[in-house]
Amino acid sequence: MADPSSYRPRPGEIPDSPGVYRFRDEHRRVIYVGKAKSLRQRLANYFQDLANLHPRTRTMVTTAASVEWTVVSTEVEALQLEYSWIKEYDPRFNVKYRDDKSYPYLAVTMNEEFPRVQVMRGQKKKGVRYFGPYGHAWAIRDTVDLLLRVFPVRTCSAGVFKNAARTGRPCLLGYIGKCSAPCVGRITPDDHWDLADEFCDFMAGRTGTYLRRLERQMAEAAEEMEYERAARLRDDIGALKKAMEKSAVVLADATDADLIAVAEDELEAAVQIFHVRGGRVRGQRGWVTDKVEEITTGALVEHALQQLYGEESGDAVPKEVLVPALPDPVEPVQQWLTERRGSGVSLRIPQRGDKKALMETVQRNAQQALVLHKTKRASDLTTRSRALEEIAEALDLDSAPLRIECYDISHLQGDDVVASMVVFEDGLARKSEYRRFQIKGFEGQDDVRSMHEVITRRFRRYLAEKEKTGEWADGEDLSDGDRTTTGADTTENGAAPTENGAAPTRGPALADEPALTDGPAFKDDDGRPKRFAYPPQLVVVDGGQPQVAAAQRALDGLGIDDIAVCGLAKRLEEVWLPREDDPVVLPRTSEGLYLLQRVRDEAHRFAITYQRAKRAKRFRSSPLDDVPGLGETRKQALIKHFGSVKKLRSATIDQICEVPGIGRKTAETVAVALARATPAAPAVNTATGEIMDDDDGVPETTADAPGEPVTAGTPDERRGQER
Repeated sequence: MADPSSYRPRPGEIPDSPGVYRFRDEHRRVIYVGKAKSLRQRLANYFQDLANLHPRTRTMVTTAASVEWTVVSTEVEALQLEYSWIKEYDPRFNVKYRDDKSYPYLAVTMNEEFPRVQVMRGQKKKGVRYFGPYGHAWAIRDTVDLLLRVFPVRTCSAGVFKNAARTGRPCLLGYIGKCSAPCVGRITPDDHWDLADEFCDFMAGRTGTYLRRLERQMAEAAEEMEYERAARLRDDIGALKKAMEKSAVVLADATDADLIAVAEDELEAAVQIFHVRGGRVRGQRGWVTDKVEEITTGALVEHALQQLYGEESGDAVPKEVLVPALPDPVEPVQQWLTERRGSGVSLRIPQRGDKKALMETVQRNAQQALVLHKTKRASDLTTRSRALEEIAEALDLDSAPLRIECYDISHLQGDDVVASMVVFEDGLARKSEYRRFQIKGFEGQDDVRSMHEVITRRFRRYLAEKEKTGEWADGEDLSDGDRTTTGADTTENGAAPTENGAAPTRGPALADEPALTDGPAFKDDDGRPKRFAYPPQLVVVDGGQPQVAAAQRALDGLGIDDIAVCGLAKRLEEVWLPREDDPVVLPRTSEGLYLLQRVRDEAHRFAITYQRAKRAKRFRSSPLDDVPGLGETRKQALIKHFGSVKKLRSATIDQICEVPGIGRKTAETVAVALARATPAAPAVNTATGEIMDDDDGVPETTADAPGEPVTAGTPDERRGQER
């Protein structure tokens, strides 16, 4: 790893002008290309304290060994040069979209003497007009078959064309009227070129002219009683309309536009593009990329625009490009698009109407594409096998870890500390084995102690299961009342009780969580679930060296030495091992790293969902919840009558008896319960300093369930305080 200060340019060397810069590694390979309005200001950001840099940026500058730059006159030139260098050098730290498939296009070779209509894939060629892309090649052939009735353009290969010209006999399409047969001279080269040009105009969306012309010719033929010709024209019109129906009208004003949507998570981003011509969707495509640098949605859009229009010109760049977020700054990108098209291009975010509705459809497609990509990648058996083998090799395991358990701790500023355990078997999530824990050994925020407690509790239960089956007999007392939870209430065997007090096999604590049920293979002879009977080959903890050390101490304390432990740190995606001072760094493209990231992210999701549910339940709690025999209806009646718990607490027993449905015995019970409960400290709005009591709408809670302070900021800012 290089020290960025070793290759930092001297003060005054970097010009204060637009340009493009390249970072190179020790082998002189370009690893990152970027552009800047001011090279001096941008490059200075890379050479600040490493602790202030984003983890991925830190990795890039420590991998690099030198930096160089090229000055240009405008930001538009910088944009063009950046695109060219990314294409040329393929730098590892730049965003590079990869097609999830090779999309077929309908191509018309206008650069030939006799233009040909055909299906093309791959790199675009100069002088060829492209339409699409299409989802399937057969969709192109169906469309062309309909249009050849009206535009009988050549579709044969060069060999077939030359053979027909040599023999003087056209192919079958020439005999049935679906080719004008330029090979045998039935049409001149100029007329055939004009026919191909009309075909392109129709495909580009200018359909009304040809339909009106054919309808006029059909009417004239009917008036002249040329009914056979009129019937052929009628069929031609029907063929054109049928071809048009294959692409639904989405914008009534016959707009030419491209709509770009982005779906992203912390690791990857998917881009979907709808090509709308003449108000109809003429093509669709999508890309997926790994996010190997710190990047905003606007920057992802900018890279997508570069990839989409970097080699296009003229009408291939539409008049209007609709995006979910604008690049910053937007002016150079818009000017670059205008230069590519040769006329004005509007780059904007749709705000209302049909275009906004269509953008939502494109966004849903992008979300589905990202989910499908992740599903395919996760479900591919070969990929999963390679991932497990890479993990085994990197961690020096004897065999591939077929069962992996991952643990994560979640809390909000030290309150409602919980933990999660997720299980992956053969590289796939086994949700029936997921478990959730409440941290009970101490109060406050300490992720290391929490991790030690959770690992100890989980594997103490494992040893207890072994003792039941006779596999373990060291006489250790394992019945310490340890419990796990799937909700706010628990039972001794770890399952949440039902309303009648019985422990279910396994039920979801949250409405959005899957039902977690254990099958017969996971039950003892008496039918109770074996909740911790199966050990993993690998324990993954969410965290770095301290969390890994805590997990290893927990296993050592229980005498377990046949389970490997590692930790995955979020910041640099480094893998930490017990008793090792340096982490294991897996390649960014490693399937093993991708599997560990999925396991870690799933544990984090499972933990934070439970933590939020616990917090919400605690926040909604009331002293009346603890009054025996007081149901929801009578609680609401009391609150409605008195207005708040604060006023109910100051009421007499006789006043409480005035509430319909409340007898004297119940009133006495309510009064005693409220007298025992200590009022919580008033919540404070930290933005204004205002004290908010019950009358302001903040629920009053007991000392056993302290209320949360009202914190200022947006929901996203508040979520940032969660762990």
